[in-house]
Amino acid sequence: MTEHFPSLIPGATAHGQPLPVYNPYDGSEIAVCETAGYDAIETALSTAHALYRDRDRWIPLPERLTILEKAMELMKGCAEYLAVEAAREGGKPLMDSRVETARAIDSLRICIETMRTDSGREIPMNLNAASRYHLAMTRQEPMGVVVAVSAFNHPLNLIAHQVGPAIAAGCPVIVKPAEDTPLSCLRLVQILREAGLPEAWCIPVIAENLVVAQKLVTDPRVAFFSFIGSAKVGWMLRANLAPGTRCALEHGGVAPVIVAADADLNEALPMIAKGGFYHAGQVCVSVQRVFVHESIAKSFAAQLAERASKLKIGDPTLPDTEVGPLIRKPEVMRVHAWVSEAIRSGAELLCGGHPISPTCYACTVLLNPSPAARVSREEIFGPWWRCIRIAIWTTPLPARIRCRLRFRRRCSRAISTRP
Repeated sequence: MTEHFPSLIPGATAHGQPLPVYNPYDGSEIAVCETAGYDAIETALSTAHALYRDRDRWIPLPERLTILEKAMELMKGCAEYLAVEAAREGGKPLMDSRVETARAIDSLRICIETMRTDSGREIPMNLNAASRYHLAMTRQEPMGVVVAVSAFNHPLNLIAHQVGPAIAAGCPVIVKPAEDTPLSCLRLVQILREAGLPEAWCIPVIAENLVVAQKLVTDPRVAFFSFIGSAKVGWMLRANLAPGTRCALEHGGVAPVIVAADADLNEALPMIAKGGFYHAGQVCVSVQRVFVHESIAKSFAAQLAERASKLKIGDPTLPDTEVGPLIRKPEVMRVHAWVSEAIRSGAELLCGGHPISPTCYACTVLLNPSPAARVSREEIFGPWWRCIRIAIWTTPLPARIRCRLRFRRRCSRAISTRP
């Protein structure tokens, strides 16, 4: 049965076409969410800003602690439900969604620990005649309204990482989840409200279109902008922020791993396979490229392909599924186009390389793709995308490691060798 999620913006009414939410594995409609237009966005911003401007309405630290502690316990009590529903809307296998849920709970615990131990500091004075008999200190106060825009690939944990610190700091927060996966966000906000957080302090927004969403982000009442998503969108939004708005951008990467000749493959292979095929590769630190010493490259690639071909791909809500679907059907054909291009340009296909359903792609290993191929140059995740494959090179590293993302996007790296 399709669930209906009403707008959770205090004082606002739904506007525009409702947003249907689909199971990315079988395409079934699992929910419908009301969306926000310009008027609803203005209501959210004015509500949050007025809350911040009125110091008498700030939530004291002891109350914020109690709210987050209760929210953490409520999440523990429904952790399996949260994990199953996150798997259903986002396609991440249940075994990994359970880990994500545990991490989301832990992120609230970290907020609580930080709130108990973090503080201002004393500024050294009495160092000269001008500062004699003076005492100076700092104290931490909320900076203002936080707007958080999140991604689809960790629909619960990313929201917890963005919303939790804002609440801990005493900042009103407006959170926009990804359109593909808004339900985990809405459930977390409901948990926070059940834990005692007043509605106006955490407002989820599902914008009716990108123009409305951009208005939310670029409003001058926004003090801090938190973004998780593609570099293209993140840098564009940063360029349009109001003067004085601070921001934190978390983008993607091409995640090369270097495997030395003396690496313990029994240890390295399971980690690299998990790193490449976790959530069908749809994470910003997914292993997209592996550079292997030429003396072990063929053996490594063959063993990796063998592991990849044995992974169980299917319904993400089943407990034994290891790899789920891509988030949207068109991504399957886009990934196939990129892999096919690499094969035409000389890459050796060791396993996979084809769709296995309208929503799932076979785990794929390519050996020595051309440096000019898109799988070598670009993050296949792109804006909410990732390819479930690992590319392996035996040729010298320097030219191979270069990529378009080298300076403007995080490029996570790992090295496997014996100590």
